[in-house]
Amino acid sequence: MNKKGKTMKQKRISFGQGKGSLTHNNREFMADNVDPLRTPQNITFVRQPIDEAYDQLFAESTERYNAKQKRNDRKVHGSYYEHLFGVKPCNTVRTAADKRKSFYEDVVQIGKKEDSGYGTEDFQLVADCLKEYMEGFQNRNPNFYVFNAVLHMDEATPHLHIDYIPVGHYKRGQDVQNGIAQALKEMGYGEGKMAIAKWRAAEVEVLYKICLEHGIQPLAPEKARGTVEIPEYKEQRRQADELAEQNAQVEAELVEKRETLKAVKEKTAKLAEIDSIETGKTVFGGKVTVSQEDWQNITDLAKKEVATQKQTKKLRKERDEAVRERDELKAKLSAVSSELAAYKKTEEQKGLFTRDQLKKEAKRISREDELSRELKKAKAFISACGLSSDYQQYKYNSTTRKNVLE
Repeated sequence: MNKKGKTMKQKRISFGQGKGSLTHNNREFMADNVDPLRTPQNITFVRQPIDEAYDQLFAESTERYNAKQKRNDRKVHGSYYEHLFGVKPCNTVRTAADKRKSFYEDVVQIGKKEDSGYGTEDFQLVADCLKEYMEGFQNRNPNFYVFNAVLHMDEATPHLHIDYIPVGHYKRGQDVQNGIAQALKEMGYGEGKMAIAKWRAAEVEVLYKICLEHGIQPLAPEKARGTVEIPEYKEQRRQADELAEQNAQVEAELVEKRETLKAVKEKTAKLAEIDSIETGKTVFGGKVTVSQEDWQNITDLAKKEVATQKQTKKLRKERDEAVRERDELKAKLSAVSSELAAYKKTEEQKGLFTRDQLKKEAKRISREDELSRELKKAKAFISACGLSSDYQQYKYNSTTRKNVLE
C-alpha cells in the first residue's frame, strides 16, 4: 500500500537493449503486430536524421583534427560516420572495426499485455509513467545524445524506443568521438564491464520511483518471454540479468540472502534451510534459492568452465593426432632408412665383387697372352727345326699349363 493507504498495483518492468531499427520505430513500415488505426496516438519526443546528428556532434572536431594532420593519409576523409563505419549513414545499427556502434537503443516497458495492454484500465497509466521517464532522460544522461525517441501506443503494450549516440571527449586523436566507455566514465559510472550495468541500474531506479509515485509496485523483470511481443525480446532477455532489484526493501532482502548463503557455505549446511525470496532463482529444486546476481555469477563461471573444458579437449585431441602422425612418420623414416642402408650395402658388395673379379680376369688374360706369345715362339722354333710333324701330336692345355700327347 502507498502513503494514502491505496493498494499498490504490481507490474513487471522491462529495460533492455533494442535492435535499433529507425524505420520500425518511426513507422516507415508496419509490422504485423502494429494497429495502424492507433499509430496516430504514438508520441514522438525527438526525430532527427542520423546524418544530421553526426554532423552536429562531430563535424567541428573532425575539422580540428584534420587541421592538425600534416600527412594526408591520417586525415578523416568524408564524414565522421563514413570514416567509422565505411558506409553512408543508415537507419540500422552499424558496427565499426573497433566494435563501436553507430547508435544504441534501449526499449523500456511497464507491465504486460494482460495487466497493462490495450483495453485495460492501466493502459494510459503506464504510458504516462513512460512519458515522464523519457522527459528526463536527456538531462540525466548528457553524454548520450538522443536523436530519436518514440512511445509506441499502437502495439499490445505501451513501450519506449530510445535511440542515442554516446559522446566522449579525448586528449588524443579526435577530441570528440563516438565512445560509450568514455561517455559512461564522464557521467560518473566508472570504467570496465560494470559501467554499463551501473548505468542501467541507475535508470531502472528512476523508473521504479516514477512507478511508485503513480501507485505501481515494480516487480523484478521476468526471465521467461511472457507476452512481450516486441522484436527486441531476445535482447531484453539477455539484459534481464543486469536488472538487479533496486528498491530498498528488495535490496535489503538480497543482502540478507547473500549473508545467509555465505554462512551456509562456510558451515556446509543444507541450502534448503534458506528462506525463499521473491526475486530469487531456484537452483537446486524445491524452495532452495539464490539471488539473481549469485545465479548469474555461477552461470558465468559454469559457462567459462565448459568453454575451457571444450578447448582443452580440442587441444588434447589435436596434440594426440599430431603425436600419432609424428610416430607414423618416424616409423616410415626408420623403415626407409633401413631399406636404404641394406641397398647401399648390397650395392657396395656388388661393386667389390665386380672389382675383384675384374682384377682376377685381367691377370688371367694377361697370363694367357704371355703363354700364347711363348707358344708362337715355340711353333716358330719347331718349324725352323723341321719338327712340325711331331708337334702336331702335342696340344697345349692352357688351363693346366701342360703339353699333352694327342
